[in-house]
Amino acid sequence: MTSPESQSPAPQPSEPESEDRVYRSVPAIAGGVLLLAIAGWLGIDAVVSGAGRTPWLALAVLLLVVPLVVAFTLRPAVYAGKDRLRVRNPFRVIALPWGQVATLKSAYSNEVVTEAGAKYQLWAVPVSLRARKKAARREMRSAAQGRRVTGRDGGRGGAVGMGMGVGLGAAGGPGRVSDGPVRAETDQIMDELRGLHEARHEAATAQGEVTVRWAYEVMGPAAAGALLMAVLLLVG
Repeated sequence: MTSPESQSPAPQPSEPESEDRVYRSVPAIAGGVLLLAIAGWLGIDAVVSGAGRTPWLALAVLLLVVPLVVAFTLRPAVYAGKDRLRVRNPFRVIALPWGQVATLKSAYSNEVVTEAGAKYQLWAVPVSLRARKKAARREMRSAAQGRRVTGRDGGRGGAVGMGMGVGLGAAGGPGRVSDGPVRAETDQIMDELRGLHEARHEAATAQGEVTVRWAYEVMGPAAAGALLMAVLLLVG
């Protein structure tokens, strides 16, 4: 029988590493799938049933169009981890440690700016002016509703106006007032990225160099398709 002193302590489970937050554009993905379905249907039909050089032209168009559609619709993504921001754009993949990120800007496009002054657009988080206007209208309606609720409760007496008026809104009853400003979805994503940047900018593990890799897996087939199409058109 072994004594308690001789027993080795049970190994403690290691903490799981936090996964990256992934941001992608759902409308772009849906549009890309639709375009690929149309291109595949028309292109394969031309390759199978076409005569003369039509199948070769259809093949060249498919080689050119399919990679470009994938690049601009399905490929873009933003991966936000605790140590770095990885931006996958149509033709490049940019890895930015949080320590190298100066700011995240939102105007007519969402961009990340490095400490060296380089700017990289976030293709996966596009700006929607329509969504911003819609969010602004919701915010105005929410503010007007809050004023009406405050005025209605305040007219019932000082105790109700000072106490129960806030309680009704917080409890989620009729006339609930939102807890914060209404924001467009992509603006909310940028707020999350800014919060992560602010929290991890000075972390020792979030330092390093910015790296940029070109997406040759997309550019190669597209260039081959363009070259084949040019040759076919020149040969006649």
